[in-house]
Amino acid sequence: MKPDAGNKRVRSAEDFDIIIGFLAFWGLVLLIATVSMELTGQSAWGWALGLLAVVLALWGMLRLRSKLPRRTTRRLG
Repeated sequence: MKPDAGNKRVRSAEDFDIIIGFLAFWGLVLLIATVSMELTGQSAWGWALGLLAVVLALWGMLRLRSKLPRRTTRRLG
């Protein structure tokens, strides 16, 4: 069975959700690493720059995701 055009949009929205979740996870990891480095008095520049990059990427993905049409169906199978 061939997927119709509606299913492609659902898949693309789901792909964005997966990437957003991935970025959010690594953003949390980098936030914890940055805070722990700051609290222990070590240099946290690299961690903070990595966190900035992830936050900016997450912000961009959320903006792109909001422009996609809302999901109206579930993907079966």
